[in-house]
Amino acid sequence: MGLLVFVRNLLLALCLFLVLGFLYYSAWKLRLFQWEDSKYDRLGFLLKLDSKLPAELATKYANFSEGTCKPGYASALMTAIFPRFSKPAPMFLDDSFRKWARIREFVPPFGIKGQDNLIKAILSVTKEYRLTPALDSLSCRRCIIVGNGGVLANKSLGSRIDDYDIVVRLNSAPVKGFEKDVGSKTTLRITYPEGAMQRPEQYERDSLFVLAGFKWQDFKWLKYIVYKERVSWTHNIQREKEFLRKLVKAHVITDLTSGI
Repeated sequence: MGLLVFVRNLLLALCLFLVLGFLYYSAWKLRLFQWEDSKYDRLGFLLKLDSKLPAELATKYANFSEGTCKPGYASALMTAIFPRFSKPAPMFLDDSFRKWARIREFVPPFGIKGQDNLIKAILSVTKEYRLTPALDSLSCRRCIIVGNGGVLANKSLGSRIDDYDIVVRLNSAPVKGFEKDVGSKTTLRITYPEGAMQRPEQYERDSLFVLAGFKWQDFKWLKYIVYKERVSWTHNIQREKEFLRKLVKAHVITDLTSGI
């Protein structure tokens, strides 16, 4: 009888110890999360972003003059303000894409889940899906992304834009006729079906076409293009217009155009 009482008391003490340990661990984790939240936002970015470099980066790049290319600078700075930053895959999908497990876990636009066969079919025909050898050979690349807004009008920044190693343009942003303001050089043109220029002659001859796939239909659209098949549009534009008209009529949004 005495032995049973002893075992019971031992088990009760052990349970109490486990409960206290769990509470202590939970309190520690809570303080840790609170500390992290006080420094970073819910996405993991620093709450106080400014133009000052961390001390180690400032020292590393102190001898680089203004405007020169700084190898690894963008990646290092991104990691400093966003510690979760990582490079889970190459810039462009190639025939090794099946190895990149992280991007295969999520559906577009966050990954390529369910698109394996389409991507394999596209890559088997395109064959070339990297930067040019001249650009690949550069130890450091200065890049600029040119937006589509009218802010560049009459700024005469064309020559400065063309001075960059890689000039990225988006969707159907025009170049011809606007060279003085937007430059004449296009290295990459990133687009998706609804924003793409529809005639081949509109694309710059030496530029690379880059698809930014937001939904599974986008990959299917690219396959139609590559295989020169009849293109089926990726969504019902007329239905979307009807939806927008209803929002305008209900004063949810305002139509600033001449009519949707």
